[in-house]
Amino acid sequence: MCELLGMSANVPTDIRFSFAGLAKRGGETGPHADGWGITFYEGGRGCRSFHDPDPSAQSELAKLLRRFAIKSRIVVAHVRKANRGRVSLENTHPFSRELWGRRWTFAHNGQLKGIKRRPLGRFEPVGSTDSEHAFCWIMSQLQERWPKPPRPAQLDAFVAELCRDLGTLGVFNMLLSDSRVLYAHCGKRLCYLTRCAPFGTATLVDEDWRVDFAQETTETDVVTMIATRALTRDETWTELARGDTVAFKDGAVRLLRPGRRVVQVALPCSCG
Repeated sequence: MCELLGMSANVPTDIRFSFAGLAKRGGETGPHADGWGITFYEGGRGCRSFHDPDPSAQSELAKLLRRFAIKSRIVVAHVRKANRGRVSLENTHPFSRELWGRRWTFAHNGQLKGIKRRPLGRFEPVGSTDSEHAFCWIMSQLQERWPKPPRPAQLDAFVAELCRDLGTLGVFNMLLSDSRVLYAHCGKRLCYLTRCAPFGTATLVDEDWRVDFAQETTETDVVTMIATRALTRDETWTELARGDTVAFKDGAVRLLRPGRRVVQVALPCSCG
């Protein structure tokens, strides 16, 4: 299985600390040595992405990103353990496409039996993974339903519906963003942590690195981290239930319950 990392914050935030923990799992403390990628949203709709088919624990590009502070309000990252699709640059996540003048980003872990039998619209995979096919199918479904951007509540409801559908094909853990909201779906394992005042200290599980966030933040900062497995040893992470679809916006957390209309429930905040 691959591993995911996401961030939603109300201010541009440096993710180097959490990314360092994830990168170690890419071939050193974990078996996810078949490539990695990360996307940062900056200044609204703009984003920049980095991909490498080499293990993140040994990648020179990953080392560069640990030194270079890119501050962002939404981040999507992934380390890969290949099961479908060869180890190659085009098969590294996150994948991205444009829709409604927004750059969408998607990362996934799990296997989806039969996904490649689902027809696609104008969105075609570049690589050979079932993950990218699933992303193209999601984008095709969105475009087919709405030629122009829908209301946020409508989009939330449909994303939750699509996630529930794909979850019937196998393990569907995913992160998806349209530059405004970060969606997450738990098919097997996913957890999150919200940091806000009063801030404390945190120590990585996979590396001897400790940060006092009180020295790095202001009292109004809200930052939520999403990961396949907890990245820190001295903070309380909240496990999502299998089948949960969650929307993160400006660090706030909302549980989306699919149905005739979405019921949005505020999930627990782990702030001290």
